[in-house]
Amino acid sequence: MSVFSVKHVTTYRYRRPVAFGEHRLMFRPRDSYDQTLLSSRIDIDPKPINLRWIDDVFGNSLAIATFDAVAETLRFESNITLAHSYLNVPNFQIEDYARTYPFAYDSEEMPDLAPYMQRLHPDPDAMIDTWVKRFLHVGSPTDTGRLLMTLTSAIRESFVYERRLEQGVLNPMLTLKMGRGSCRDFALLMIEAVRSLGFAARFVSGYLYVPSVDPIGYRGGGSTHAWCQVYLPGAGWVEFDPTNGIVGNRDLIRVAVARDPIQAVPLSGSFKGSSDDFLGMDVDVLVDTVPPHPEVPQTVAGGTNP
Repeated sequence: MSVFSVKHVTTYRYRRPVAFGEHRLMFRPRDSYDQTLLSSRIDIDPKPINLRWIDDVFGNSLAIATFDAVAETLRFESNITLAHSYLNVPNFQIEDYARTYPFAYDSEEMPDLAPYMQRLHPDPDAMIDTWVKRFLHVGSPTDTGRLLMTLTSAIRESFVYERRLEQGVLNPMLTLKMGRGSCRDFALLMIEAVRSLGFAARFVSGYLYVPSVDPIGYRGGGSTHAWCQVYLPGAGWVEFDPTNGIVGNRDLIRVAVARDPIQAVPLSGSFKGSSDDFLGMDVDVLVDTVPPHPEVPQTVAGGTNP
C-alpha cells in the first residue's frame, strides 16, 4: 500500500478585476476498496461566500462555490492525502461466460449498464468500428482480457501524446485521424472503440503518480489525468489508461467517473466581463508519496493485513 499526497493548484488570470459566477469543483477522490481518503483541504482566493457539497448522479463528490468579490485572479488549491492499494488486475477473475469475446452481459445488469454502452459520437464512415475490429480474431473467439490490454497498449504505442490545458475533448474520429491527442482524447477514443464492440465503459478523471525514477515513461503528469473503465462480469469496473498503457489501478487516483467526459470536468465556472478580460489559466499538480501513518490499515487485494 502507498500513501499519496496531491497538491492541485489552478489559477485564473484577468486583465482587470472581474466578478465571478458559480464554480463547480471535482477535487475530492472517490473512496473505494482500493483507495481511502485520509485528509482533504480546499483553499480558494478570493474566499467564496458559500461552498456547499453534493453527490452527483454518479456518486462523485462535487463542491459548488459562489462569490461576491471582484479580483484580477481566482485561485483554487486542493491538498489531499489518501491510502492507495495496487491490485494486480491483469490477473482479474472474469466470469467463465465472459472470458472470450463476444459475450452478452447478464440480463439483470443490462438496465444499469446500457447507458454506458451507448456511443457518444456518430461514426457515419465506421472509422472506429473498422479500426477496433483489427484487434479481433477473425472467425474465432477473442480472449476478452487480452483484447482490452492489446487495445490499451496500441493507443499508447501508436498515438502521439499532446498536453492540452483547454477544456473539452476532441471528437474520437479526429483523434484517430490525426494520431495524436491528450489523455482525455485517448480515453474517449478507447471508450467509443469498446462501446462499438458492445462493452460498457465510462470516463475517469483523476491524477497520475509519476515516480521520480520513471523507466516506464509515464505521460500526463503535472496536471489532471484521464482514463477509462470497462465493466467485466466477475471483475467489475476495470481501469484502462491508454495514455500510458496501464491496466489496473497502479499509480492512478480516481476522482470522478462519468458516462460522458463533460460530466467529469475537474473545475468549471464563469466570470462577468468581456472575453478579452481573460488572460489565461495555470494548472499545477504535484503527486507524491508520503510515509504511511501507523493507524492506516495496510489493505491488500482480498483483505487487510493483520
